[in-house]
Amino acid sequence: MTVDVSYTPIGHVRSPYDSPADVPHDEVDETTSEIVLEMEYERGLDGLEEFSHIVIVAHLDEVEVAQLTSRPPHADDVEVGVFATRSPHRPNPIAQTVVELYNRDGRRLTVKGLDLLDGTPVLDVKPYVPSVDNDHLELGWLDD
Repeated sequence: MTVDVSYTPIGHVRSPYDSPADVPHDEVDETTSEIVLEMEYERGLDGLEEFSHIVIVAHLDEVEVAQLTSRPPHADDVEVGVFATRSPHRPNPIAQTVVELYNRDGRRLTVKGLDLLDGTPVLDVKPYVPSVDNDHLELGWLDD
């Protein structure tokens, strides 16, 4: 069964990165960016500033090619299915990332650690709430 799904972005990313080649993956944790929501969604941010970290869900509008396998960076000689990676080249180019929330100013969120391109459409923002004790996580091929 196939169902058409569409979403309307609630905002966009303001970041120093204009293309995927600009993203320094080893240094992205130190990058400061902004999430800017449309005015009609500002009230939906009430209370979010009480969290140290948030989840950003975005549409990777610059991704043109989907691949079912991927060779993750920093993993020599590893090729796995795209669903076992964080590769942007997915059948549905949707990103989910956890970032540190520095500040909320109205409808603007200043965050640290975002690897998305300037102008990327934001689909959702949620508080990060760890639901699993990290000692019990299995990290698949990353543990190798």
